Amino acid sequence: MKKFNTIILSIVFLVSCSEALEPMSSNYYTDDNLDDYPSLIKGFVDKAYALSSVTYMTNEYIYMDCAADNGVITSNTAWMRKLANGSISPSEDPTKAYWDRDYTGIYYVNRFLENNKGYNTQYMRDADQDQLIRKAYQGDAYGLRAWFLYDLLCKFGGRGTDGQLYGVPIFTTATAQTTADPSVVTRASFDECIQQIIDDCDSAFAYLPLANRDYLASNTAIEGSCRWSRLDGMSVVALKSLAYLLWASPTFNPASDITRWQKAAEYSAQAMRLKQQIDGPKGFSPTAPFFWTDPNSSEAFWISRPSALTSTMEKAQYPFGFTGNCLFAPSQELVDAFPAANGYPITDSRSGYNHKMPYANRDPRFYATIFYNGSSANREGSGAAMYTFETFQSGKDESGQAGNGLTNYYLKKFLYMGWNPTDATVQTMPRAVIYIGWRDVCLAYAEAANIAYGPEVEAFGYTAKQAIGFVRSRKTTDGEKGLGATSDPYLNECCTNQDKFNELVRNERRIEFCFEGKRFLDLVRWGVPLNERNTPLHKVKIIKLDTVNAYSTVEVDQRNMPSIFLPVPYTEIVNAPAIVQNEGWESWTR
Repeated sequence: MKKFNTIILSIVFLVSCSEALEPMSSNYYTDDNLDDYPSLIKGFVDKAYALSSVTYMTNEYIYMDCAADNGVITSNTAWMRKLANGSISPSEDPTKAYWDRDYTGIYYVNRFLENNKGYNTQYMRDADQDQLIRKAYQGDAYGLRAWFLYDLLCKFGGRGTDGQLYGVPIFTTATAQTTADPSVVTRASFDECIQQIIDDCDSAFAYLPLANRDYLASNTAIEGSCRWSRLDGMSVVALKSLAYLLWASPTFNPASDITRWQKAAEYSAQAMRLKQQIDGPKGFSPTAPFFWTDPNSSEAFWISRPSALTSTMEKAQYPFGFTGNCLFAPSQELVDAFPAANGYPITDSRSGYNHKMPYANRDPRFYATIFYNGSSANREGSGAAMYTFETFQSGKDESGQAGNGLTNYYLKKFLYMGWNPTDATVQTMPRAVIYIGWRDVCLAYAEAANIAYGPEVEAFGYTAKQAIGFVRSRKTTDGEKGLGATSDPYLNECCTNQDKFNELVRNERRIEFCFEGKRFLDLVRWGVPLNERNTPLHKVKIIKLDTVNAYSTVEVDQRNMPSIFLPVPYTEIVNAPAIVQNEGWESWTR
């Protein structure tokens, strides 16, 4: 296990220095006199918050989707692409950084929690203010420990080479983490990890404000919107529901324990209800769109701090013709997952899908997510076309040309549609990562409640049909009416069969969360076998004709993963030989 011996803290203050207790004048601290530095003690929690990504342009979000079947990375030497096609080496492991990050975060919050050091420290002169901030930081620490362990479990939990289900090593004190003998460190069971996450969520809920909203705060200098990018009671309830969903999933629920699905439904329903009760009167609506360039979106239960004002996403997603350098592109398989405008899959004859006009009459979410041949990037507000895509053979945006993607599709999702490189002054917008959002809990409830109770049985105040209807019928990020805003016959049809409804939920998760890193992890928890995952991905080939273009598909990339699971980092296996590697990665052992 990696040891953490040198800690350099970057302190983020939530309150003014004039109100906080001052550090010692020597500006020197050791473990023995750390109690004299209250800002450094809460700095452990601040630093843990600062570890999480503030952009989707990482290996755990966009590029992890490209290791599944939603997209293709342009560079054939990118580590995530090599992971997907089975040519990755231990020294190129693209997920090791998240193992290190999460355990670093756990170390920081354990420093705060150990022996109640953080909670017993005085931070403010005013007793009431001090109590508020101590409780909030204590809740933050428990909640972050739950989040980091949940993230580790999602990424690295799996069946070992010995056939047993494993989680990851659990550390609840900084002392144990830094003094652990690597030769005896082992992976806890998956069940033990889930229980630790649930316990920490419960502890966090006991200390945190119910919601980071000014109208609920007794002191807005310490509570309320000033904590917007931090955890609150609502978000840890949502996190608890996601932990139960993971635990209930087929891969990690070999005995098919129905109570796990029931618990996932119970807590996701509680999170939905809290969102509607707390944010509903203040403007949140399940039918309203949200926008990727709004870091204050009420969609979020927990959201990152805003990223810098850059054009990084635009440059990474647009083709060379719009001054981009496309780094990844949606697959034909993802495009085909979007249903028709009437809600039916395009493989259903009732959809009205016409293979000669494949982009006509599709789910409104398709047009908010994908740029295709003939579509335009329209300026926000005026709707004026800034750029029109030509991905037909010999078109300026066709694959094979430098700076263009490989599939003849481009990703629209995440982009700020006010960005135009030809403007005299190019406008940019901040973005944030939605760690847990409204769609997460709705689709968690739909999946869990369907399996536990059926599609149309009300449990905890909702039906599975209602939860998925929230998602399908809401307005798109383009502001267009959602699928089934007035009627949804295919959803009604799926409600007659639990298995069919479950397949609908899985496809909804695919298109709703595309390029957010969830697709790969969903395939893991559902236990989708390798023969269904290791299949070719395709691009579209378009020959422009005088009347109707000719469309065909061509293989563009291959999936050849050795396991449904990600590997435990090879360096951890080398340093801690008692850690069992995940199956399929036997070559990554000592």
